[in-house]
Amino acid sequence: LIVDTGSSNTWVGASTAYVETSTSVNTGEPVAVSYGSGSFSGTEYTDTVTLGSGLTITAQSIGVASTSTGFAGVDGIIGIGPLDLTEGTLTNEPGTTIPTVTQNLYTQGEISQIVVSVSFEPTTSTPDTNGELTFGGTDATKYTGAIAYTPLTTTYPASSYWGIDESITYGSTTILSETAGIVDTGTTLILIASDAFANYQSATGATLDQITGLLAVTLTQYDALQNLNFNVGGNTYALTPNGQIWPRALNTYLGGSSGYIYLVVNDIGTPSGEGLDFINGQTFLERFYSVFDTTNARVGFATTSYTDATTN
Repeated sequence: LIVDTGSSNTWVGASTAYVETSTSVNTGEPVAVSYGSGSFSGTEYTDTVTLGSGLTITAQSIGVASTSTGFAGVDGIIGIGPLDLTEGTLTNEPGTTIPTVTQNLYTQGEISQIVVSVSFEPTTSTPDTNGELTFGGTDATKYTGAIAYTPLTTTYPASSYWGIDESITYGSTTILSETAGIVDTGTTLILIASDAFANYQSATGATLDQITGLLAVTLTQYDALQNLNFNVGGNTYALTPNGQIWPRALNTYLGGSSGYIYLVVNDIGTPSGEGLDFINGQTFLERFYSVFDTTNARVGFATTSYTDATTN
């Protein structure tokens, strides 16, 4: 399942058929969710859900897909976004929300606070299982230094998600003044407002690759890259030049050329000031530990042993 902080429904059946067992309860409720790059529709069930080896949820509400698009190679989503994102997904009960796995773990006494922490690590191979979810707290072995927290933004529509306020500088040049956006494990790239993206492209000298849709730089331009700084609540998270490029060993996975250097910063498609001006996606989160804290309405970041990795 894709771990998604940008949505909150948990569902299965995109690749492998769901098999009813003695714990399955068909609610008869049709459910449908559309995503930035895909969708599913089906029927809502409740069932026992086990996460890893130690966490079990009874009567967790899950969608069972009858149709889905955009989910080749995965079976569905575990949605760990805010509860209100489930509103409107039950076709016949649009005003009803569906408790997330995190909330049910808390309600059933499995965890003491409604918190999920995420550790991603950079990788140069596709089948690498190198991430970790911690429900109910944090894992001190996965980060260095201290976790710094920032309150959730009040700016709509970022406030509907795990939204925060931040500014972005390339070297010492501001390319995006402080504004609202979201932190999203379900987005691969780092997306920024169109005007900020133009500033970044100009500063790096990158050209748009028509095949992948990504910016590409020459080796000389790569050697000249400066840090891309994400300024959040008085703290700066510096994405190094290596952190700004797609893993070269995985270029062909995107349909790109093996000898190219692609950047992971891309255009969100709307100008700044729209209320959701950036998405700090997985390529950002591979370099910084993240904490999604519902109990205290905040997001936390910390550096890791991979923040300055040069493996890409």
